[in-house]
Amino acid sequence: MYWKTTITAIVLGAVVSGCGGAPERQWMKINAQYSTAEFRRDHAACSRGGRLDDTCMRGRGWVDVNPSKVEKAPDPDPTRSGVYVPPNQRGDR
Repeated sequence: MYWKTTITAIVLGAVVSGCGGAPERQWMKINAQYSTAEFRRDHAACSRGGRLDDTCMRGRGWVDVNPSKVEKAPDPDPTRSGVYVPPNQRGDR
């Protein structure tokens, strides 16, 4: 009976720890002085229903220090596929 309680506690602990929210994101302004009060003011102004509007924060000059995986930097040259093609196979003689 004791082992069932122990296993139940371990499983419950794993489930609860896995249900944690997304990690806090960090914001900063590049090449600008800012205070904690200014950040809190902008954060509050850009929060709607408990969710932060990233576009609003960026519009106020803030940059996300650790962007989520969904927000990847755009490809600097979208015409390049990243695959090398030798000059004789390009057709640009």
